[in-house]
This record gives sequence, structure tokens and C-alpha cells, in this order.
Amino acid sequence: MKLTYETDRLLLKILRPTPENAVAVLDFYNRNQLLFERYEAKRPENFYTAEYQNAVLSCEYNLALRLQSLRFWIYEKDQPDIIIGTVCFYNITHSIYDCCKTGYKFDQNYQGRGYAKEAMQFGIAMMFEQLHLHRIEAYVMKDNAPSIHLLMALNFEYEGTCRKVIRICDTWEDHMLFSLLK
Repeated sequence: MKLTYETDRLLLKILRPTPENAVAVLDFYNRNQLLFERYEAKRPENFYTAEYQNAVLSCEYNLALRLQSLRFWIYEKDQPDIIIGTVCFYNITHSIYDCCKTGYKFDQNYQGRGYAKEAMQFGIAMMFEQLHLHRIEAYVMKDNAPSIHLLMALNFEYEGTCRKVIRICDTWEDHMLFSLLK
């Protein structure tokens, strides 16, 4: 497995846990705090620290080495030092399932440029062709129109609504379930 991949316009990196990478991730979250927190779990008190982000990078790196979860940090090729987004393929399960879940988030200043679609297309191809998965699932809150639009553009199909399936900001929320089959 490589740690850096390229698409036409992007670099996709699996980051090693280093102080520099932790600061870059922290900067990404700080720039987008209000946007991201609307759709995610309540943050621990120390979330917005480089130490916390480095610990998460360490966990994610170890999971990537075991091919259990792959988080790609996204950069523009022209600005290879600024994180503009992330896509993650997690809960990678083989045997009778051969599936995973996916999630993504992009800097508010880089949305609407097709970067999420480009990065997701790369990740989907990797999951199906290199990891030989059969199914990818995505959960989306019903008011997240940009995410729903992205999944539909990637040919995911709506399967139904899962009631009170994910706790967002300490409230159990319904999520729409989408899937893509190989």
C-alpha cells in the first residue's frame, strides 16, 4: 500500500502521525468547525489540540496498515501543504460481507469544485478493485443536500431511512442509507 496517490487535480495521502501532520489536520478542523460540527458526534474537550489529532492519526495509520480503515487527506496538487478535505472508507469487512462504510468532508472554501467527487471516485475504485469489496454504504442526514447530491452523482442508491441510528451533538438522528454495489 502506498501512502500518497494522485488523481488529475488532487493528492490523496494517508498521513503518518507526526507533529506537522497533526497541526495540518487541526488547522483543517479549526477552519471548518461550524460546518462540520452540525453533522458529527459531539467533540471531546481536547479535540481541537495537536496532541489529540496526532493520537487519532496514529490510530488511523495503524488501521490503514491492517486495511481495516483508510482515511485519505486531500490536497490540491498546486497547494500540497494545505488539507482541503478527507474521504474515509471504514469498517472494512471481508468474508461473507466484503463491504465498508464511507464518509467525507471538505473545506467550505473548496466545495462545489468537484473535488469530493474526484476523491471519492478514486477511493471507490480502490475499494472495489484492490480490496475486492462488494458493497460501500454511506449514511447521510436528510438535510445534507450537497452530500446526497454527491452520492447520487456517484451512482449510490437510496435504500431507506435508518431511524435514530447515529448520535449527532448528543441527539440520536435519523440518517438516509445509500449503497453502491460493485
